[in-house]
Amino acid sequence: MRTLDPVIAPKKQDGTAILLTWDELYAPLTPGQRSFLDAFRALKAETLGATSHYFGELPSPPTLAPVGAEPVLKEGVSAPLEPQYLPVDVLKVYRRMMAAMEADLGRRLFVESGYRSPAYQLYLFLFYLPKHDYSITETNRFVALPGHSEHGYPPRQAIDFINHDGISGEDHPEAFETLPEYHWLLDHAKEYGFVLSYPRDNPHHTSFEPWHWHYESPS
Repeated sequence: MRTLDPVIAPKKQDGTAILLTWDELYAPLTPGQRSFLDAFRALKAETLGATSHYFGELPSPPTLAPVGAEPVLKEGVSAPLEPQYLPVDVLKVYRRMMAAMEADLGRRLFVESGYRSPAYQLYLFLFYLPKHDYSITETNRFVALPGHSEHGYPPRQAIDFINHDGISGEDHPEAFETLPEYHWLLDHAKEYGFVLSYPRDNPHHTSFEPWHWHYESPS
């Protein structure tokens, strides 16, 4: 990971890390390090006891649009979220859905994580691997392998939501589960094509993620 820091750090600063390409990820690596990454790219979730779908990768980059600077509270101080991108059609539907939520509740949800390139998904997997005692199987319960993530597959684009008070549920799912915004999604998200990806007791070997919803195009 230290080898990749010079590549990732400036991209995090300018908000383009989530658009990382495979060429950019591999550029600073030795042949041995590249082979190490190749081994992770070749992994399939079903070999780890998971039943996650393998979506693969699109042959060309999707057409994305910036979500825009969205402010939430962090430790009581209003601060903008890191820049996010969504496919153009998904962004339009998200905005319509949030306008309806705001009309009903006087509050809305923001995009904490939208599109993530497969290369950046692999970087995230490796970043979180030490936090799970270097267990690939356990890490896969919380971070999808590249090619398995809805965040990197626009035909089934995922959004991780966070509310204005900074509640995302990542560390404490029950905190997000009690939000009026979450219950509004349960009642209305399907009207806009959004589906909760990982409910409680889901069969995908993935932890409960009340903040993680994906878009299913009606076409």
